[in-house]
Amino acid sequence: MKGVIKAISISEKKGTQKQNVEQAILKDGYGIMGDAHAGCGHRQVSLLAEESIEKMRLKGLKVKEGDFAENITTQGINLLSLKIGDKLKIGETALLEVSQMGKVCHARCNIFYQAGDCIMPREGIFARVLKGGIVKIGDRLEVID
Repeated sequence: MKGVIKAISISEKKGTQKQNVEQAILKDGYGIMGDAHAGCGHRQVSLLAEESIEKMRLKGLKVKEGDFAENITTQGINLLSLKIGDKLKIGETALLEVSQMGKVCHARCNIFYQAGDCIMPREGIFARVLKGGIVKIGDRLEVID
């Protein structure tokens, strides 16, 4: 299964819409440098499919990549078919391991109020960084054995 990176997004604070950047540095066992969600836990990087965002656009919401606080927006890969432990190679060197499918939201976050809904709990996935590197928009993303 192969896809591409449609967008890379970071923010300084959790629970807010992220700003799109052209490239980012993934650090082993940490996440994206400069992003509020990076750290030692199992949710170092969040991913959401462009196809999921498009569903929200079809409902009339004016949303873009990063609005759901995802770090990496993918295109052409079925994220919901992945399982915990699956590995994703990004570009030439970066390697992620899927660590969580969706999430529980205990309260409505800023994203919910700004966008009218939040699809991350249903369709977002989270990963640990096994091997870092520079990732860019347009980089190939593939599930590997």
